[in-house]
Amino acid sequence: MSDAVVEVNNLKKHFYLRRSLKDALAGKPVPAVRAVDGVSFSVGKGEIVGVVGESGCGKTTLGRVILKLIEPTAGQIFVEGKDITHLKPEEMKPYRRQMQLVFQDPFESMNPRMDIYSIIAEPLRIQGLDKDEHEVEAKIRKSLEEVELKPADEYIYRYPHELSGGQRQRIAIARALVLDPEFIVADEPVSMLDVSIRGEVLNLMLRLAKEKGVSFVYITHDLATARHICDRILVMYLGETVEQCTADQLVYQPLHPYTRALISAVLPPKPQKGGISAVLEGEVPNAANPPSGCRLHPRCPIAKDICSKVSPELKDVGDNHLVACHFAEKK
Repeated sequence: MSDAVVEVNNLKKHFYLRRSLKDALAGKPVPAVRAVDGVSFSVGKGEIVGVVGESGCGKTTLGRVILKLIEPTAGQIFVEGKDITHLKPEEMKPYRRQMQLVFQDPFESMNPRMDIYSIIAEPLRIQGLDKDEHEVEAKIRKSLEEVELKPADEYIYRYPHELSGGQRQRIAIARALVLDPEFIVADEPVSMLDVSIRGEVLNLMLRLAKEKGVSFVYITHDLATARHICDRILVMYLGETVEQCTADQLVYQPLHPYTRALISAVLPPKPQKGGISAVLEGEVPNAANPPSGCRLHPRCPIAKDICSKVSPELKDVGDNHLVACHFAEKK
């Protein structure tokens, strides 16, 4: 999309493994874990795009590659139209202000020896925006109010151990917001929180997207929460995108067998006449040696000969609903 805040094109990240001496002498290629393998999507202003899948599907690696915390193996990353793929660390500094990360664990992502003031001020100091201490304090107070920790005086000089898990995650979001970023990667931000406060943090993200125009990539294994806050959802399996569409399309008309299996695990099943079975067989294959053709075919209930030989393209089957399956089509 032309107005995309962030766009990735055919993004890949492969982690290369060691070869045995025997394999090296035999000239065998260096084995690699294809953590992210040809992913493309974009995020518009104020849009929340979910990335879902099982553990090990590559979703966390994708988030870190987009932020250039890990260098991509191939592909392109655009931030507001600028190709940042090959920028050096010093050249990335201005873009760091626009892109931030909220970590999964609010208990481990903060220095217990730093008070909340210092924790939120740290990004400002890294960016050299801490010359005026009065301005720094004003920005910190504003960030605390934006995440609904009011009055700021009650929190600003406390320490992480004095706060609840939900309050700590709000502090983590406030730390990301203090630089006024355009884009935030939220990596499983509620998975370690009590169910009673997950909704509060998710609703906070929704409000920030709608009122401040902050764009999010929401990484999760929980389709129920993704459905609640996401505009679009991207489903990953073994490093590849298998389905990409709106949240409603994904829930009410999932077309890929893997997506149906994920939904059946977390949402009440809705039998559909002629629908694809939601049952997958076996275990997830080794990412260092994925199956040929469609990577799901050893587990797929509808797999045929072509599936083991030809990798399906991610194609639009109508209404911007993208699916990578030889047999998926709109009903």
